Amino acid sequence: MNRVKRFIKDEGGMGVVEVILIIVVLISLVLIFKTQITAVVKSIFIKITNGVAGI
Repeated sequence: MNRVKRFIKDEGGMGVVEVILIIVVLISLVLIFKTQITAVVKSIFIKITNGVAGI
């Protein structure tokens, strides 16, 4: 009976589950907003390139 109580109270694996859920949510957000993210990154690189060319 003591072993069962310790197993129920053990939360060692909870951190792993939380990290996996966060990773899954982040990957799904990236997949959903892929086109918007690439557009923003391209515009940032264009601004950086234009800024470097002006120096």
